[in-house]
Amino acid sequence: MDTVADLGRSHIRIARPTDNLTAVVAFYRDGLGFEVLYEFAGHDGFDGVMLGRPGAGYHLEFTRAAGHVAGRAPTADNLLVFYLPDEAEWRAAVDRMERTGCRAVPAFNPYWDRQGSTFEDPDGYRVVLQHASWPAQA
Repeated sequence: MDTVADLGRSHIRIARPTDNLTAVVAFYRDGLGFEVLYEFAGHDGFDGVMLGRPGAGYHLEFTRAAGHVAGRAPTADNLLVFYLPDEAEWRAAVDRMERTGCRAVPAFNPYWDRQGSTFEDPDGYRVVLQHASWPAQA
């Protein structure tokens, strides 16, 4: 009998490279309110920062590799979506992004504009602050 891992209970790390580590960290820390959970420098040629909330089931990791160009997002539809069903919390999240100088951009998929606001990070990856519950009703 095979043992099957319960991935629904695992912690998830969403990791990607960047050429703009300082600006990307500021976007997610100052704009979205994430905390720096861990930082490293010069680890086998990599520098990195992990951001999130203590106790959350996920965190984001951004790395920079010496001599490597990461480039920009391959499309305008590379998204992280955060569902915020409470109107006051959603409005506060959007306001926080705007206070840091971020402006909403039109979503590639117009679905996200109906109940959300989309923001583009310094690498062209997008974050949607969606005023809805998950699972959302389409």
